[in-house]
Amino acid sequence: FAWGIDVGNRALKAVKLIREGDQLKVDDFDVIEHETVLSNAGDNREELIKSALSNFVTRHPNKGGQYAIGVSGQASFARFIKLPPVEPKKIPEIVRFEAIQQIPFPLDDVEWSYQLFQSAESPDVEVGIFAMRKELVNQHIKYFTDFDLNVQVVQMSPLAVYNAMYHDNRLQGTTMVIDLGAENTDLIICDNETIWLRSIPIGGNNFTDALVKAFKLNFVKAEDLKRNAATSKYARQIFQAMRPIFADLVAEIQRSVGFYASVHRDSRIKKVLALGGTFKLPGLQKYLQQNLQLDVERLDTIAAAPSAESKLAPTFNENILSVVTAYGLAIQGLGESKISSSLLPQHIRREKMWKQKTPLFGAAAALFAAGLGVGVATWWLNDMSFHSSKASEAFTKVNSVLQEAQGLDREWGEVEGATAGARQKIINIQGLLDYRSLWGKLVADIQSSLPQAGKPQFGSLDPAEIKKTPRNQRPVVLIDNMISDYRPDITQLLTMDDIRVYASTGTGTAPALPAGPTGEGGQPVEPTAATPRGFILTIRCTTPYADYGTLLEKQFIPALLRIKPNPADKDKKFQVVKAQIVQPLKVGEDQQRLGLMRDMYTKALAAVTASTNIQVNLTGGGGGGASPYGNPDMEGSPQIAIGRPAFAPPTAGAAPGQPDDSAIFADRATGESMLDDWEVTVVALVQIDPPPPPPPAAAPAQQTAAAP
Repeated sequence: FAWGIDVGNRALKAVKLIREGDQLKVDDFDVIEHETVLSNAGDNREELIKSALSNFVTRHPNKGGQYAIGVSGQASFARFIKLPPVEPKKIPEIVRFEAIQQIPFPLDDVEWSYQLFQSAESPDVEVGIFAMRKELVNQHIKYFTDFDLNVQVVQMSPLAVYNAMYHDNRLQGTTMVIDLGAENTDLIICDNETIWLRSIPIGGNNFTDALVKAFKLNFVKAEDLKRNAATSKYARQIFQAMRPIFADLVAEIQRSVGFYASVHRDSRIKKVLALGGTFKLPGLQKYLQQNLQLDVERLDTIAAAPSAESKLAPTFNENILSVVTAYGLAIQGLGESKISSSLLPQHIRREKMWKQKTPLFGAAAALFAAGLGVGVATWWLNDMSFHSSKASEAFTKVNSVLQEAQGLDREWGEVEGATAGARQKIINIQGLLDYRSLWGKLVADIQSSLPQAGKPQFGSLDPAEIKKTPRNQRPVVLIDNMISDYRPDITQLLTMDDIRVYASTGTGTAPALPAGPTGEGGQPVEPTAATPRGFILTIRCTTPYADYGTLLEKQFIPALLRIKPNPADKDKKFQVVKAQIVQPLKVGEDQQRLGLMRDMYTKALAAVTASTNIQVNLTGGGGGGASPYGNPDMEGSPQIAIGRPAFAPPTAGAAPGQPDDSAIFADRATGESMLDDWEVTVVALVQIDPPPPPPPAAAPAQQTAAAP
């Protein structure tokens, strides 16, 4: 038998499965509520978990079974990646490389595993990589081992739910499972042999908190009010207070479904399975169904449920929405799960393997002892023969060489110690040359990534040639400036799907990242030499091209993402790992920019009036890279302006000291109005010293056709 145990925020849920022929059956189960929810327990959290486990062990003193335990999806890490076509024996090597790239911690600091997903109808292989910090895994397991429970599986809760639904054949077509827990909601979208996960930080506690604020109750009373909302005479007011949480939940689910659909364009979600105790709320299922425009089915039974005659049946059916995770864990504990990966620490796996192999050791030891007798006797006779000839020439020569080697080793140790300081100075001096050409090469690469017009007239300075193509049909992107924001640790940025919020505003104050990993006492973990570092690069550019989205998304962004280290250029130690469009805006709609242009033009006009020989460069970018839109007073990160012609003097007849709009808002090359041009900001994440790419896959062997 096997127990699956899910320690939730509100209660411990446990399900015991046994085998009955070829089927699995629930033989026992339990739900032990905590005195208070763990998220509000503070320093008392561990004591509440230990108390629940103590009650469980007292009620169910079983020995000999295996225990599969769940860990929160929010506290763990999951990524799904398509693998290149490689030989099966090379998959572990490729997966390890991907794990190093994807997991935001060193592999030595995490427990990780992976699972391959492959459909019989498709040659594509997808791998799921799962990880959790070692200290979190070990702490969670310790709760159980302190009560002498034999933990053999550690699984993420959403994957346990997937195993349960897969085992019960509930995943027909593309199915979304919504597991609405107390602290968060797990979304699991399943399509054939692939899955997609997301954890939303909205759960049953959010509904309770809404009642706490609306009715000025403590958490316990608000929880009781929520559970009995359907029969309360204040039901209307209760649901009105919770309505904003309903709306937030639907919005997050719709956003997740939209993202999934954008990545999996051929998939269409056909039905939704609703799990979790919060779905006992009246009206929640109907509300989701109306707003998602999908069939929402609330789980009402499982394949291994106790028979109707069993004394467990009434209580089990009452709690069925809450025990699905524990049910999936128990399925894996008996070896019947679709996903078999586990975050069980390596040392426990080794102990398990040794116990399984112990019965074989007795026979092996007997055979070894018999063979050892012959080997020892032979060695003893040879050793006697060798030492009896110490005076021999061979022995003397061996001893002389050994003494000489030991002397040389001592001398080298003395030299090495004496020259340590000098060698460090050499290393420091050589280090002065590192990264000396990084910015020059990066700017050159970005410049070469700009969309190419493909027509010679766009590279011409002849206005007549340029104007042969209507302005809004010229696929040209001009960079106004670039602002860099150095980050010594980009671990979290590498895992984020959206980094646009970190685009620089030009004020010199970069948005802060969420709190990173902490060590003892809650102190932040300092970056190490292995910590990935790099720049958030904000690129501000303009284009007259009407379909700017296609131009940037199909040409500029992909070209940026192709910027990678060059093995032939040892100084090129960077790559662009992410690039996204932040916010497009027409030049004529940007009042701040227009005001800046007028102000700068006024200053330029005054300078030109004083000396007709002055040509004004308004960005400080230098050498043909000046921009009429740059901000010379901008503080903070360095700015580089490229791709713009120099500022032109005002047109003839302009009043001294007065801006001439026809000159201010005219293209310096063609004299056309730029007010309908698009200004677009692109934010890119540049990693310095990225890890090397995986080794190339071996080419398949050529098959020779047999002669007819």
